[in-house]
Amino acid sequence: MYLTPSMAKLIHEFNKLPGIGPKTAQRLAFHIIKISATEARVLASAIIEVKDRLTNCPICYNITEDSICSICQDKTRDHGLICVVEQSSDIIAMEKTRAYKGSYHVLQGAISPLDGVRPDDLRINELLTRIQQEEIREIIIATDSDVEGETTALYLERLLKSMVERVSRIAHGIPVGGNIEYTDEVTLSKALESRRML
Repeated sequence: MYLTPSMAKLIHEFNKLPGIGPKTAQRLAFHIIKISATEARVLASAIIEVKDRLTNCPICYNITEDSICSICQDKTRDHGLICVVEQSSDIIAMEKTRAYKGSYHVLQGAISPLDGVRPDDLRINELLTRIQQEEIREIIIATDSDVEGETTALYLERLLKSMVERVSRIAHGIPVGGNIEYTDEVTLSKALESRRML
């Protein structure tokens, strides 16, 4: 199939996105061609704006547009309780349950030796600093139930057991190999309620 250079480049860039294969990338590119120039500029502007404005909260490493994220600023939350997640998108899923009222810590990934991701590549040292500086009663480990998530949970369990009075792991209401981001609110809420001691 003949593609102009700009079209081939657009398809190539869409194809880099997670979950987007070559056919979907091509479909998205043709959709961009069909929309008006104004709509395309609005989309491009939204992408540039989010890249320019978003930063990481210096406390929990969630994404924010402020100097400190809204969850860390919220005085009504239980800051003695930290739920450790892999990505900021996991916080959105947890918040939808309305079952959790503590704070968070975003690791920004999971331990994955095959991909070259070591504990030092994650925000684990920052978590240890928080535990030393704040009065933390419990750490809830809410990493995914895939191999990388389980490896990360085991590593954190060993590291944190002597530092905090309670270290728990969300229950496996989440299917093995599943991602927290795509788990429905009821399953995630039940998993949170029936977390277990490590």
